[in-house]
Amino acid sequence: MDVVIHHNPDCGTSRNVLAIIEAAGYRPTIIEYLKTGWTRPQLLGLFAAAGLTPRTALRTTKSPAAELGLLDDSVPDERILEAMIAHPVLVNRPIVCTRQGVRLCRPSDVVLDLLDTLPPGPFHKEDGSLLIDAEGHRVV
Repeated sequence: MDVVIHHNPDCGTSRNVLAIIEAAGYRPTIIEYLKTGWTRPQLLGLFAAAGLTPRTALRTTKSPAAELGLLDDSVPDERILEAMIAHPVLVNRPIVCTRQGVRLCRPSDVVLDLLDTLPPGPFHKEDGSLLIDAEGHRVV
């Protein structure tokens, strides 16, 4: 099964999701979107597949969203989408694509819904919290 992760290595949630995917035995395609940027068709496709809108995918913290005036509810999705293309950091992450679907994996345990195989337990996230117990059962 192919797994694609739109990843930011500086983000703890994104690192956790990547670690979960790899621990489950997958070799994902890793797209560091801060380096590659986004295209309009790419974002529209990901958002449609994940059931997101530009507004629901907008990263509002640790991004220039406020400075760009994107936080007001009156800002149209088209303007947010254009800003996301110009400023890739505005897209919340990580977004993971598998044959089971596309999801914004925030919190990180959401990725488990997209995997056919879970990581062997016990499995802990970076912060030490238990995600998979010793018997291989999902804790969250």
